[in-house]
Amino acid sequence: MSDIAEFLSDLSIRKPLPVWRLGSLIILASVLGIAPATGVLPPDWSAGLIVAGVSFLVVALGVIVKGVTAQRSARQATAIMAAFAEQDLFPCLIANAQGNVLVANSSAQQRLQAEPGMNLVRCLRSAFANPSAILLRLQSRAQTQGRAHEDIVTQGNTIPVSVFELGAEVFCWRFHLDEQEPWGELALPVLTAGRNGVLLRLNSAVEHLLGYRPGSVDQVFLEGLPEKGEIGQMKTQDGAVSVAVSELSRSGVGRTLALVPLKEKPEDSVGTAFADLPVPIMCLSPDGTILEANRLADKLLGDHRLRDTNVSQIMQGLGHPILDWLGRTAAEEEAQRSEFLRLTRDDKDVFVQVTLSRVVNDGQVCLIAVLNDATELKTLEAQFVQGQKMQAVGQLAGGVAHDFNNLLTAISGHCDLLLLRHDQSDPNYGDLVQINQNANRAAALVSQLLAFSRKQTLRPEVLDLRDTISDLIHLLNRLVGEKVQLTLSHDPVLKPVRADKRQLEQVLMNLVVNARDAMPEGGEIRIETEVARLTQPLRRDRATVQPGEYVTVKVIDSGMGIPADKLQKVFEPFYTTKRTGEGTGLGLSTAYGIVKQTGGFIFVDSAPGQGAEFSVLLPVCAVTAKVEPAVAEPSDTQGARPGEGVVLLVEDEAPVRAFATRALRLKGYTVLEAESAEDALRVLDDPDLCVDVFVTDVVMPGMDGPTWVRKAMATRPDVRVVFVSGYTEGAFGDSGPEIANSTFLPKPFSLNQLTEAVFQQLN
Repeated sequence: MSDIAEFLSDLSIRKPLPVWRLGSLIILASVLGIAPATGVLPPDWSAGLIVAGVSFLVVALGVIVKGVTAQRSARQATAIMAAFAEQDLFPCLIANAQGNVLVANSSAQQRLQAEPGMNLVRCLRSAFANPSAILLRLQSRAQTQGRAHEDIVTQGNTIPVSVFELGAEVFCWRFHLDEQEPWGELALPVLTAGRNGVLLRLNSAVEHLLGYRPGSVDQVFLEGLPEKGEIGQMKTQDGAVSVAVSELSRSGVGRTLALVPLKEKPEDSVGTAFADLPVPIMCLSPDGTILEANRLADKLLGDHRLRDTNVSQIMQGLGHPILDWLGRTAAEEEAQRSEFLRLTRDDKDVFVQVTLSRVVNDGQVCLIAVLNDATELKTLEAQFVQGQKMQAVGQLAGGVAHDFNNLLTAISGHCDLLLLRHDQSDPNYGDLVQINQNANRAAALVSQLLAFSRKQTLRPEVLDLRDTISDLIHLLNRLVGEKVQLTLSHDPVLKPVRADKRQLEQVLMNLVVNARDAMPEGGEIRIETEVARLTQPLRRDRATVQPGEYVTVKVIDSGMGIPADKLQKVFEPFYTTKRTGEGTGLGLSTAYGIVKQTGGFIFVDSAPGQGAEFSVLLPVCAVTAKVEPAVAEPSDTQGARPGEGVVLLVEDEAPVRAFATRALRLKGYTVLEAESAEDALRVLDDPDLCVDVFVTDVVMPGMDGPTWVRKAMATRPDVRVVFVSGYTEGAFGDSGPEIANSTFLPKPFSLNQLTEAVFQQLN
């Protein structure tokens, strides 16, 4: 169309000379020709006037010929412009500077009701709130710049408008409307309200319903602009009319609302039948009986026989009884106008937002209920609450685990000291063994909590899962028992992954045990491994797997399956479908935490009666494991013997410090105690003091373990370090302690583990 406009702009459309000017020239020429013949003027003047009269007559005739030619050219140009405009699919108009339409193509005639001779402002009145201002603004810019373009926002949409100056005071207007763009008359009253009560647009159905054309929102509604789903009162010429308000669209400029008359006037042909209303609506009695429901309400509620049914039979209140809410609203008591309710449908969970309004129909109080499907909103809310709960459990596990591990270290440590003084013939020996075993069970439970919260210390290494599963298969066969058959299927070109072998074995055992428990009558468990390459991001279960290569481990069973409502809860800590005493509910949550901390993903697919499939995705490790050749140590190297060396023990928990001190001294080590990092630095102020090993807690009040060790090693760089902690997250950070000659011993530790760690550091 721009090419057409440029072609038309080359046509010079000039107005013919006005008639009064042509008449004046002819009269003047006649006077100049006739005056000499009267003999009144002197002979010299007569000759001059004759020459002037002939000249003016020639000029007048030339002007007349030129005017006729210009008019003919103008008619030809108009015909050309009409032919070009007719080829345009969009509404195209050619008008003069006063806005009078000269040419209108078929699209403009059909969609704008524009005809030659009409004023452009009148044609656009149904589309724009203030068409005269828009036309004046764009026409002024086109006169100065040759063309103008602007996106006019109306009815929540944007309509591009272009104007080109074709010649002197002639303009081409083009309106870029889609075929689906609502422009013409609508059967349903629709208006667009902007900020501060400005009425951006309304269709003829609104004017017909009101009986006049309003200028603002206050002239339409009695009590201001209603919200979505509310019942408003419109000010018509025949009195107030109740309308249900449905929001069609919303933007930063305004809101487009559909107004549904609830009681059609006999002489009004604009109202829509109740059953065909574009929003789900029900009419209720104060006791909850459904008097009427339209088609959309039937479809949303899933029942086409709702009439005379009580609403309490198909909906459940999430907070208080529904009938109490209906009664308070009908009695005009203080009550919320909108509530979220759950439908009693067997096929799926559906939530609706119900907005009530009290109306009086023929002297009888009724309730108009406008329904909105809120299933997606409630689903997002449930997912958010679930995420918050999982985060809270993780924070609780990480925070409590440190204190629990300190207590368990003291319990199991002092139990080890007692066991050293009692042999198996002692009557108290069995009790001490029970204390030790239960302390170890508690330590394993805390370890599972740390695995779920992803705050445990991992020792990753490059692994080939075929070897890892092969080493574990004998234990797995014993776990599943004789009724269950365990089948392996490996990818022949399986690539290595980087993970903690012990923790990865824990994941596989938990998944296999979970599959075994799902098949009480026996069945088959398949473990499959393969390499998967993702070229596009995989979005699933609120997680996004980035493109790349992954090793997939699948554990598939043929058990009873998992219901859909429980599928998203299987990884929650302490959630279990087993009976009391049969499980802690930490197996799958532990697997989830280990996989996520390793950098992988875990998903579950299941359906009732069709078994379950757990898929673990671990990123492929780009660096293969290097086997370092064993280096034989020189035979003349003499290491420290057990019990030789000075140990500085720094621990803020007095029971743990007491146990560790006694354990090391029993092995012959010289132990210096400090209850804080500051005390340890004061002890080391003595330059003559020789210390071989630092045994320090990581998390302590004041200065933490890695910080004081760095300060101490500035003057004692050869001292070895053993870090102990029940929770290292936050102290080491993401990159570890980064301290030379250091090792880590997690709590709770036994007497032998502590003394062995010190001995290994000295050697």
